[in-house]
Amino acid sequence: MELQKTSAYRTIRSGSDASYEENRQLGMKNSDYLNVKVPELLVTRSPDANIDENKERGNWSNKLEFILSCLSYAVGLGNIWRFPYLCYSNGGGAFLIPYMIMIFVAGLPLFFLELAFGQYASEGPVTIWKISPLFQGIGYGMFLVSALVGIYYNMIVAWTFFYLFSSFTSKLPWSACDNWWNTEACRRFDTKNCTGHGGLMLLNGTCIFKDMVDNETFAHIGKTVKMKMPSDEYYHNYMLDISEGVHDLGMVRWQLCLCLFVAWILVYLALIKGVKSFGKLTYFTAFFPYIVLTILLVRAATLPGYVDGILFYVTPQWHMLTSAKVWGDAAVQIFFSLSPCFGGLITLASYNTFHNNCYRDALLVGIINPMTSVYAGFVLFGIVGFMAHELGVPVEEVSAQGAGLAFIAYPEAVTRLPLSPLWAILFFVMLLTLGMGTQFTICETVVTTIVDTFPEQLRKKKQFVLAGVCCIMFSLGLILCTRGGMYMLQLMDAFAASYSTLIIGFIELFVISWVYGVDRFMNDIKVMLGKYPFHPMYWKYCWKYLTPIVLLCILLFNFIDFKPTQYADYVFPNWSLVIGWIMCMSSVVVIPSMAVYKVYLATGDRKSVV
Repeated sequence: MELQKTSAYRTIRSGSDASYEENRQLGMKNSDYLNVKVPELLVTRSPDANIDENKERGNWSNKLEFILSCLSYAVGLGNIWRFPYLCYSNGGGAFLIPYMIMIFVAGLPLFFLELAFGQYASEGPVTIWKISPLFQGIGYGMFLVSALVGIYYNMIVAWTFFYLFSSFTSKLPWSACDNWWNTEACRRFDTKNCTGHGGLMLLNGTCIFKDMVDNETFAHIGKTVKMKMPSDEYYHNYMLDISEGVHDLGMVRWQLCLCLFVAWILVYLALIKGVKSFGKLTYFTAFFPYIVLTILLVRAATLPGYVDGILFYVTPQWHMLTSAKVWGDAAVQIFFSLSPCFGGLITLASYNTFHNNCYRDALLVGIINPMTSVYAGFVLFGIVGFMAHELGVPVEEVSAQGAGLAFIAYPEAVTRLPLSPLWAILFFVMLLTLGMGTQFTICETVVTTIVDTFPEQLRKKKQFVLAGVCCIMFSLGLILCTRGGMYMLQLMDAFAASYSTLIIGFIELFVISWVYGVDRFMNDIKVMLGKYPFHPMYWKYCWKYLTPIVLLCILLFNFIDFKPTQYADYVFPNWSLVIGWIMCMSSVVVIPSMAVYKVYLATGDRKSVV
């Protein structure tokens, strides 16, 4: 498609094609932006649909690749290992009510705003803030968030590679307690006949019932006797060789280092030709997880205990809706699930053709994402129900989230299935595609930001920039390959993209809605789509009032609910929390710092900086 740009077109698209000063020379006042008539036809379509509109930056090969890229980015590991846990712990099926409400008041408005913003300007997260140079620090904040998250997120991908490579065997290495890394706490006794009747299993296999000892002794046994699953010890004692705490990092584990290297090589190869190569991979990274989830769902439905797990997952507890924590968790989950304010959505949309229907794409991905979370819950809690049946314990005693679900609970469950290596391979390949789909966009965001900042010097050297970014982030990630790396990863996960993204999102909404002007932004969208999105007043009031209020409430909820970071029984020391807060605030402090710098450099009319 070849743009037929007129002076009127340049005026409307002032954020990218004409500067503030050019518009002033054209005699346009601020009020004129609200009254300007949008041309009916601004483009002519090229006979060859493969020709890029933006010859310098390039475009997606087709519209489907963009949708699949957004889907791969938004649907990540959190959909699989965090949402189901939140659902059952916050009222089961009742949790879906606040979750769906938060989609429409917080998730979708921000998701659509960033897609439309990025597509309209066709620029990266930093250079796009020509609409208000004073707030260009928002882009640098997004850049820092993506860089920090990309470092530790690829470490999780490396763990997945480790488990995947270990699954190509006739007997899974975490299926028994006779390995050198196992301890006395690891036992494969059949505890079903003991714990299923209210007893406690000692390490020597003896079952103690309540009527055999006094109440005080029975309670003491329950606190002191802690058996560990083989999958638990494989994860902590073998793969991580975990140390006693964040103060004891120890040596780099060469096995993890090698897996991390493989993960970064894969990222480089996937992005070597930019969105052209990345787009082709999304056909696999977007569709394959759903194929595996469906296969696992069919298999899980045939296992004993499946119904118990599902009932535990979805049974509504209506009284939970009166808890502020439930609503807070719903808002936090949908915000981080759709991944706004990382710069990734702006980056992906910046490679769209100008008249792509980003409104349709936002609705499509914004609805599929939460539905995927719900769908995954039926798979994972069905398997957890089977595991509870096998162990003879209540479902809540084996339910888990995060790494505990992906690398302990599920690996333990597959050891009890026929052809267990096959199911392990399927599961970890699914995790790998989910993780890489997100990681590709994170890394592309970092690279695009750097290249767009220095286009004349780096546009034709993008492959070298990509190689440099991968090498630097791999080097910084080596600390996560140490014996204490798990503690550093937990610290980064808790602080790198939590409070900072909420603050960035609030400021982003403020600048676009109040500084640039929500009416001007709606007109920009009309130029792209040919009409306003349905319903215009809904989007305007969400962007101006409702969504910022929700973000402030989430931020307040997180501050009130703040607890010192811990991993299992280990509570992080205060000095490590200071490091976490420095990581968190580094992407926020850059916003006012850049504003001061812009004002300092400004000459003449400093209002133009705003």
